Amino acid sequence: MAQTNLFFIGIAGTVVALDRSTGSELWRSKLGGDFVNVTLQDGDLYAAAKGELFCLDPATGNVRWQNPLKGLGRSLITIAAEGGQQSVVMREKKQRDEAAGAAASAAT
Repeated sequence: MAQTNLFFIGIAGTVVALDRSTGSELWRSKLGGDFVNVTLQDGDLYAAAKGELFCLDPATGNVRWQNPLKGLGRSLITIAAEGGQQSVVMREKKQRDEAAGAAASAAT
């Protein structure tokens, strides 16, 4: 994706795009609810709010598609994508846990 100067935050039911070098707001997209979870995966921006999943255009904030996840309520949603940041964190945690387990076994 050519727009490497952008980063995205979710706050108060809204996704906001900021310029990484200046902090200037470039766009905002009101999705509703309170908590918004966002992730950027392969150039697609996903946001979860009010129990629904959205795909936003990272350049404009326009909603590309929306899935109301019918029948699941309006609770918080977490997002994990293969190769995404959450996957990296979990892989690193697993490696630390395995190393700690090996060290404990070696010490006994």
